[in-house]
Parts: sequence; structure tokens; C-alpha cells
Amino acid sequence: MKVVYFTHSLLSCWNHGNAHFLRGVLRELGAMGHDVLALEPEGNWSLANLLADHGEAGLEPFRAAYPELVTRSYDPADDVEPLLDGADVVIVHEWNDPALVARIGALRIAGGDFTLLFHDTHHRAVSDPEAIRAFDLSGYDGVLAFGEALSDVYRRWGWGARVWTWHEAADLRHFHPPAQGGDRQGIVWIGNWGDGERTAELEDYLFRPAQDAALPLDI
Repeated sequence: MKVVYFTHSLLSCWNHGNAHFLRGVLRELGAMGHDVLALEPEGNWSLANLLADHGEAGLEPFRAAYPELVTRSYDPADDVEPLLDGADVVIVHEWNDPALVARIGALRIAGGDFTLLFHDTHHRAVSDPEAIRAFDLSGYDGVLAFGEALSDVYRRWGWGARVWTWHEAADLRHFHPPAQGGDRQGIVWIGNWGDGERTAELEDYLFRPAQDAALPLDI
């Protein structure tokens, strides 16, 4: 099966945490025997910032860790239909331009012989529903949502059984406990937040308990 995935960027994870999850998922699909192609727009924001900070050397960690992943850039102004040639499944991530989302949906309505899925990995459907409603998903066969609460939102919007919960997860080929454990002290927390999101939760469940227990904390 040929899978085509439209992402903001696969090459760059510069302030783009979804890249870590998507790399693992797409590699897993490839390991299952599928033909997987990732497409990202030329000059995308994340890649532009990575190159500005680190130059071409900034791409080496990705290339070394994921040599089997195939990614191509495209001009968003060009016709996207040739990019879908031979695709059995097309997945479009929500961090794409609404116009692109609509254009791909129109190709499906016009008889595109592929299953078309919208992949939502953000909470905007809950926190800013009008931002998601700006996407024209009329041509899409279904929605992949990163959590059950988000899936429920799409079900209420009429998607019914055409929405599936697809959790984000770590790529276990790269992210795993050390083969041999050593002495550990304090707390290490790995996660993401921004723009004031989850500040109260971090204070209640991480910062204050660590301070009360007098444990060193690395973030």
C-alpha cells in the first residue's frame, strides 16, 4: 500500500514536536511493508528556522536516525494532483494551510482513488473550534484524532464512526530506557508547553511537589 503524508515538516523538529511522533509512525508503516512518502512545503517555517540556526548540519541527526524515511518538498502553489499518483491512503496533518487541505479534498470528491484522512494532533477543536471549522473537510473519508476527548468532538460534529483515536507515542527504536540502569537522583521531566498552556497544571503537579520533596528537577 502506498501512503502519502502531508506534513508541515518531517526534516525539522524546530519547535515542531509532532515531527518526532510522525517520524516513528511513518517508519513503522515502512517496516510493515508499505511504500511511504512524506511531503512538506518548500520553505516551511520549522525547517527555515532550523537551517537559520544550524545550517545544513542541523539536518544530519534526522538523516542519521531515519535513513529509511523518504521526504520530498513541493511548491504549495503547484498542482498537488501529481503528488498523489498511485496513493492508496493520503493523510493530511492539521498543521497545513486550509487552502491545501481543501484542494486535496476537492481531488477526492472529483474521483480521487484513495482514502483521504485528516490528522488532528492539537486541542484547537476544543480550545478554538472555529480555527478547525475553517478547514473544508467535506471531501475527507475520516479523521485521525490524537486523543479520545478530541475524537468525541468530531463525533459530535457528525463524523460518527469515521473518526479514530490515534495516540501520539514515542518511537521505541530510539527512545527507551538505557540497557543498563544506573543510580538516579531527582526528577527528569520531558514534555512540551507554550503560550501559557498548562501553567497551572505544571505548578500543581510538577514544580511544587518537586520543591516540597526537596528533589532536584531537570526539564
